[in-house]
Amino acid sequence: MLDFHTHILPGVDDGSQGVDESMQMLERMQGQGIETVVATPHFYANDESVDDFLARREAALRSLEERPEGGPDIVLGAEVRYYEGISRMPDLNKLRIRNSRLLLLEMPFRPWTEYAVKEVIDIACQGRITPVLAHVERYLFLQKKGVAARLLESGVLFQANSSFLTGWRGRRQAMNMIRKGQIHFIGSDCHNLTDRPPNAAEAFSLIEKKLGKPFATAMIEYERELLLHSKEN
Repeated sequence: MLDFHTHILPGVDDGSQGVDESMQMLERMQGQGIETVVATPHFYANDESVDDFLARREAALRSLEERPEGGPDIVLGAEVRYYEGISRMPDLNKLRIRNSRLLLLEMPFRPWTEYAVKEVIDIACQGRITPVLAHVERYLFLQKKGVAARLLESGVLFQANSSFLTGWRGRRQAMNMIRKGQIHFIGSDCHNLTDRPPNAAEAFSLIEKKLGKPFATAMIEYERELLLHSKEN
């Protein structure tokens, strides 16, 4: 299994606050059967340069080199906050996940302007970057009718948090979107071991229970294909 959205790197954002906490989070993931973890610390263009962010991210990963063998593979990425003009950001491609085209993009928690929608579509249509909208359940319902369909038709992908499935309020909608192929990645969005713990495995367990094991297995393989084989030309 793959956990596509995590904040496990120590001391880089509001996620794990130290190496010990990160190690415990990784151990919990290992016990749940998570094989690949995408580390997606927050990136805010107003706060620091891309190169400074990448240097901090690399240092945080090095601090976890002593983790036990057999644990999840850590793939480096970022949760990039949208801002007007992001499509013209020179170093945006450096924030993609590993060497894939995938970029985890956090959109505003309000109705989006037409400019913002077109800008995300423009990024997708340029062909070098595939935007993956982070935890879409938090803001997709705020958008005008048809926005989700336009984004999907343009090649934009959607990521949902595990809580969208595990919480009783959103579960039916989440399963319906997954069934229709409108959610492409599941992530725990874990920040710690208490109120925001690693729980992607719980979400996949529910998908298997509601939609069947073949469906859950196919989705896991599809995630892996998108992550590992959407390489840059």
